[in-house]
Amino acid sequence: MASAEAIAKLETKAVAAEKLIQLLRQQISQVKAAQAGQGSGGGAYGQEIVKLREENSNLKSDVETWKAKLSAVEVANGKKIFCTPAKSDEKPKEVKAEAAPIAANEKKEKKIKADKPEKSPKEKKEVKKEDDSPVDIGRLDLRVGHIRKASKHPDADSLYVEEIDLGEEKPRTVISGLVKFIPEEEMQDRMAIILCNLKPSKMRGIMSEAMVMCASTPEKVEIMAPPAGSKPGDLVQVDGYNRNPDAQLNPKKKIFEACAPDLKVNDTKQATYKGVLWTVNGQPVTSQTLVGVQIK
Repeated sequence: MASAEAIAKLETKAVAAEKLIQLLRQQISQVKAAQAGQGSGGGAYGQEIVKLREENSNLKSDVETWKAKLSAVEVANGKKIFCTPAKSDEKPKEVKAEAAPIAANEKKEKKIKADKPEKSPKEKKEVKKEDDSPVDIGRLDLRVGHIRKASKHPDADSLYVEEIDLGEEKPRTVISGLVKFIPEEEMQDRMAIILCNLKPSKMRGIMSEAMVMCASTPEKVEIMAPPAGSKPGDLVQVDGYNRNPDAQLNPKKKIFEACAPDLKVNDTKQATYKGVLWTVNGQPVTSQTLVGVQIK
């Protein structure tokens, strides 16, 4: 492979040859002008012209030879050689004109492919609504439920399996860790407050679909009771908080965990959120005996 120094020398010689050709052309022009002035006595000038033309032809041949050598050296060094026809300006324009639509088409295809996954604007709106809603008790779906029956979990001594009517087409199965606190006979046919939009989860092999809300201490637990006359499916309201529950609470968002510290029984056995009463049909939700405790 030729060195850079050799290439430089070839280029220098080619340039020098071009300059010499230009010089000879100037001399030929001068001789012609002088011959025209001398009239018929210009035989010597004619010979000079012939000589110059021969030299010019030889130099042209040398230039072409050096150009060919230079091109061969450049090809050997990996440089691409392009032909330069007289109308060289037209073809690049045509190439560019063709390349532009291709690039535009590729961009359009990319945009179409990028847009394809976004097919569910309704889902996006629902997610945005949930994200925009304030994190408070309005996000919790608290309703009145009727515990039709309860029995001990076949694989867990501390758990009850309850069948609860929430005013829906069919009752829900709920698992509660109340065996140590509430006798089984007291779990039958009773009204309760149920958190309905927790994500269902399996507890010892049985799917639990909600949670029974209770006034709770380490030593004692009581099921929160709706006011007399309440029916399954009646809604729990808290004044000042718009009831807009999530369809299902996202465990990663920890909405319930954020609200839990403010769910309390006041000194008159009434359920509250940040000191505001829980009500069903305008009447308060209450505990049996516990006061000043958390609701879980």
